[in-house]
Amino acid sequence: MSNLTYVFVHGLAGWGRYDEKYARRPYWGMSGGDLMAHLREQGYACYAASVSPMGSAWDRACELYAQIAGTRVDYGAAHAAEYGHERFGRDFSGDPLIPSWDDGTRLVLVGHSFGGATARLFSELLANGDEAERAATDPSELSSLFVGGMAERIHTIAALASPLNGTTAYDLYEDPDFKPGAVKVPLWTRVTAKIMTAFLKTEPDGRDPRDYAAYDMHVDHALELNGRISTLPHVYYLSVPCTTTVAVPDGTHVAKRWTEPLFTQRAFQIGAYTGKTAGGVEIDTSWCENDGLVNTISEKAPLGAPSKPFDRKEIEAGMWNVLPTLEADHMWLQGGLMRKHDIRDFYTRLIKMIDALA
Repeated sequence: MSNLTYVFVHGLAGWGRYDEKYARRPYWGMSGGDLMAHLREQGYACYAASVSPMGSAWDRACELYAQIAGTRVDYGAAHAAEYGHERFGRDFSGDPLIPSWDDGTRLVLVGHSFGGATARLFSELLANGDEAERAATDPSELSSLFVGGMAERIHTIAALASPLNGTTAYDLYEDPDFKPGAVKVPLWTRVTAKIMTAFLKTEPDGRDPRDYAAYDMHVDHALELNGRISTLPHVYYLSVPCTTTVAVPDGTHVAKRWTEPLFTQRAFQIGAYTGKTAGGVEIDTSWCENDGLVNTISEKAPLGAPSKPFDRKEIEAGMWNVLPTLEADHMWLQGGLMRKHDIRDFYTRLIKMIDALA
């Protein structure tokens, strides 16, 4: 076994160790049992973070840092002022997520869905800090996260079904030339579609509308976020894209019958959508394949970042190593929602592979 510490970061509307819900139904494992416990029994140091279910990548990255470092959440003076919420949050100094945090720490961040964006922004801040926060804050009051200089503490980032370039699940509703309701879907999907719509909806809590995950996951905004996140040369980047759709003659996609019912209608809608985002990004049929919530093409690598198909014999640092697309819907990697999946072997293989890189 290596000395790597694995921190798992949940996606939109997810939960982790600090949430009461996790003991009843763990996000990592669902009805199949706690994946963290399973991996720890094999000797791996694995921990499930709890970040804001609907918060922006920035807020979630700050919360992740506080949990790992064992300190109080500091969202930053500049950020809090711009986005209209309190600067400080929960104090984790008495209950840190991991046993130790120092220059000897070597983190593997495993992010599912929006947890991938969270992990990437966290790594950027850890490496380079934030100039706006340094300018707005007295050095004696500045969080170490915004100072940076801790890049070497990140070993690997594994992004699982992550909207690395956003998802058209949001954009398709804002394109005046596309009618989501006109997409033909099986009648039985309409009930679960209402649940899915509620799942994607963000209830405002007084903050700036730009400070939510729903904002960051629009394609335009995800690409903006990518512009501030660097690919660190020593870090191993792995992505696991998923698909639950199949192409039809016109190049669009339809959901396969085994798709999680909660995601089926959205899979049809994403699969049918081509058009242009508000910012002018052309969405062609290459974006139609999806896992029920995120476009498969978006799950492979950030646009413009170095990437290559996965090669077990040559996993490169400073490069997105794109694993073969997994035949799975968006929540398969968590153990499924309405359909149960045993994911223990998948994660055991993934962790063993990463551990061998240390």
